[in-house]
Amino acid sequence: MGNQPENQAASKTENLFHSLLRTFGQVRHVMDPYFLRLGISASQWGVLRVLHRAELQGRKMLGLTDLGQRLLIQPPSVTGIVDRLERQGLVNRDLTQADRRTRQVSLTPQGRSLVTKALAGHADQIEILFAGLTKQEQQDMRRLLGKLQTHLAALAPQQNKRGGMTSDSPANA
Repeated sequence: MGNQPENQAASKTENLFHSLLRTFGQVRHVMDPYFLRLGISASQWGVLRVLHRAELQGRKMLGLTDLGQRLLIQPPSVTGIVDRLERQGLVNRDLTQADRRTRQVSLTPQGRSLVTKALAGHADQIEILFAGLTKQEQQDMRRLLGKLQTHLAALAPQQNKRGGMTSDSPANA
């Protein structure tokens, strides 16, 4: 019984954590049908969007490791997503000239066309997601999420050194 305040604090923090995971799951439930209408998954959209943004910045190709870092997922997961996109004709994977072992990924014309089509309705879809919050609440949420992201970015290297959480493990908690 002496640990009751500690247990209550841990319980509140754990409830917050589970609420965050449930919210993420609900976001996926809203967004997945949007992407399925385009013939892709949310994960595939993530890769396509990162490649599109890279193109806008003048980089026509990205390596699998770079994609993984930008998406905060491990390279083996990126490989599976890229494999599916390549089978759909949305991306190409080519060996680099500098290192024949390294593969670079780029959008195909069909992939670019799909990104353009997806972006046409994407902003409206995002507006629907956050329509339940006032503009002030959205601003507060952005600020709080930014603060949490900064904390997690600082914490991640420490956790990895101790054998704790990795970028793939929160969903398993």
